Amino acid sequence: SAPRCHVNKQLLGVRVLKGEPAELSCTVSKDDVTGTWFKDGLKLTSMDGVFFEKQGLVHKLIINKVEDIHAGKYRFEGGDIKTEASIFVEDPPQVDEVLLKNLTSVPTVAKAGQKVKIKIPFEGRLPVRATWLKDRMELADDTRIRVDKTDTFTMLSISSSERKDCGDYKVRLKNDSGVLEMNLKLVVIDKPQPPAGPIKIVESSANDITIQWKPPKDDGGKPLQSYIVERQQVGKDDWVTLGETPKSCTTFTTNKVEQDMSYYFRVRAVNAEGTSDALESDEVKAVSKASPGAPDPPQIVSASRDTITISWKAPRKTGSSQIVGYIVQKRKKGATTWLPVNNAPIADKKLKVTNLKKGLQYEFRVAAVNAAGTGDASEPSQPVFARDSTKSPGQVQDLKVSSSDSTSVTLTWKTPEAKDGSEVNGYEVEMRSSNNLNWTKCNTLPIEMTTYTIKGLQAEEMYFLRVRALNDSGPGEAAELEACIKAAPPVVSPRLLIDDTVESFLVIKAGNTIRVNIPFEASPDPVVTWLKDGLPLPNRATINNNDGTTQLLIGAAEFTDSGIYTIELQNGLGKKETFSFQVQVTDIPQSPGPIQLEENVPNTVTVTWEPSASEKWESNLYYTVLKRESQKGLWHVVGDLIYTNKFTFTKLIPGRDYYFRVVAKNNLGASGPSETVQPWRIRKPKAEFQVKPQKYRGVNQNQPPRFLVPLKPHVVTTGSECHMSCAVAGHPPPKITWYKDSTAISNDPTYFCTNDFGVCSLVVLGVTKHDEGEYMVEATNELGRASSKAFLTIKGND
Repeated sequence: SAPRCHVNKQLLGVRVLKGEPAELSCTVSKDDVTGTWFKDGLKLTSMDGVFFEKQGLVHKLIINKVEDIHAGKYRFEGGDIKTEASIFVEDPPQVDEVLLKNLTSVPTVAKAGQKVKIKIPFEGRLPVRATWLKDRMELADDTRIRVDKTDTFTMLSISSSERKDCGDYKVRLKNDSGVLEMNLKLVVIDKPQPPAGPIKIVESSANDITIQWKPPKDDGGKPLQSYIVERQQVGKDDWVTLGETPKSCTTFTTNKVEQDMSYYFRVRAVNAEGTSDALESDEVKAVSKASPGAPDPPQIVSASRDTITISWKAPRKTGSSQIVGYIVQKRKKGATTWLPVNNAPIADKKLKVTNLKKGLQYEFRVAAVNAAGTGDASEPSQPVFARDSTKSPGQVQDLKVSSSDSTSVTLTWKTPEAKDGSEVNGYEVEMRSSNNLNWTKCNTLPIEMTTYTIKGLQAEEMYFLRVRALNDSGPGEAAELEACIKAAPPVVSPRLLIDDTVESFLVIKAGNTIRVNIPFEASPDPVVTWLKDGLPLPNRATINNNDGTTQLLIGAAEFTDSGIYTIELQNGLGKKETFSFQVQVTDIPQSPGPIQLEENVPNTVTVTWEPSASEKWESNLYYTVLKRESQKGLWHVVGDLIYTNKFTFTKLIPGRDYYFRVVAKNNLGASGPSETVQPWRIRKPKAEFQVKPQKYRGVNQNQPPRFLVPLKPHVVTTGSECHMSCAVAGHPPPKITWYKDSTAISNDPTYFCTNDFGVCSLVVLGVTKHDEGEYMVEATNELGRASSKAFLTIKGND
């Protein structure tokens, strides 16, 4: 006999995005095969957008633009060969590109109190689940905020917007085919909050009062323009406007006061949206006379075993009357109590303090006295020992320049060699330029360390520098050296050196370290600023700038560290350089919740489970369903890339035990499993329904179709499943055909039809308003015909 034809290459199933082309092809072993294509058991003929092609041994079915109607099981038959495959149509959520760009690139701006409505129309396979999140938390309806969702759009409505509504929002659209996420920004502007208090009285005299406040904690989303200052005299009702200050000034001085009168002051902040509520002061009294200010710390003139001589200068502020003298106080170093040296004011500005204990260290302070009273005391003097003068210290050792640049030089040295009674209390540094013979002191107080940086020098200039050691007897012999200042480096505009090693999107596992190094160049050194989502970094973040590199370091990443990080460089040239990158902190997902099993459709099992808690922050999470057919058998994947919390398994064999397992997955790995405890089993039909008793063999069993249980009307809500069923008898077994509004739907892949031993079922998955209508089931055999009708009513979720 002639060799049989066989298939060299089988049909392979494909998943196709809606609107994209699709192709099925198989290769046979003989060229003279004339093939026939079938879809869901029906023979296919050429139609719009679908055509067949034969190229030698290759047979193809080509669809120009895939629609929902093209989903189903396809079969190719030719002679004695047959091969099958399925086309699955994927239709993920989609939003118009222009609308998506406008929503994500331009913030939505509203004034406080206004209504806000953000509507996002979408397309995609239903049902589509829409979720709105703010600060990683899902928005819930309350008295002001409402989230609406239909089959064609989702909308956020805020009845009266407030400043706290500002922030970054995320919209997540999800169906069985995929996920679409959009990041939106809402800005609500308002008048400022009141200035931050309390109002401080900086200065109060007979003629002037100076007040001070702090900027408001919230400027209302608009830059501050100014502050308005008002005054009210105690006992009167009217407020008088004293003046207005620019936004950079938070102090105000008024001379519109009278001696011995008391006043209240209040301050309001102003921006383009309006004027804030007022910050009000406590009662303030204009004094009648002003006491003197504090003098500078007194200087030590000399010291011996029981006597120390000090001197001082008059204070710069003498008050409202002439100074009549000074009060001097002393204390032992480390003590908190000041003791008077003189009880009556002395007119001289020099005093010899006696009756001191030898070897103790003392501090002194001075207060001026006028007709208004005693003024504030000075800061303490340098501590000094009550002992005879010691020998001058020796010369410092190993004086050298440790570093320098175009404007500064750093000196280091070692302490002088020790001599009897010549201990060192500090050091002083002096300098002069090459064209100046006069030495200038660089420090006002003694230097305690053996290093010092002199700043403000001229580039390419020669300087002479010297250092002396100090003790109670005065300065020691100076050590001197020359230093030439480097030329100023060339001016370089700030520039970030971004290359392939710097990533714009980082995925970090929770608990790991976030470490990002950004190299840059600039001269002079720029001001480096880091921001997260446009705001200063949290305290957990550390920034290190060193040798042309800035580093972001966060020790143990948390989910709240996800966001957009921005680095800004700016130096004296006025040019700003910025770079932004995104950090996504994630982790292996948490396990799904408990599993439930239901037989919604005969001979199938629908597996549902509680979602993993990680869904709240993980955008790329999906599920995998596995099954095994014994308690210790191998697990096999039956469903993958599932973005919902439900999966229907159809290839069940009656009488066999099944166990199911669900795991959540993302880019980092899989969660622990959630498993069924009890086995799932579909009972086998009893033998008497399959084997006919012998005693009826001789009887004519032929009967026309009749309905034992007719169809019943159904009322279901949008998005749920509808199950219609009836029972039919007849012999030969009747052929069952389903109709909706007089149109045959038995071969429509939108519906799921079964006939198990005369029990006929029709399942409509995820019903919409279009599924409403009259349904009829018709049973026919060679002896007759019977039918049953029922109406399906769809109601909304409201």
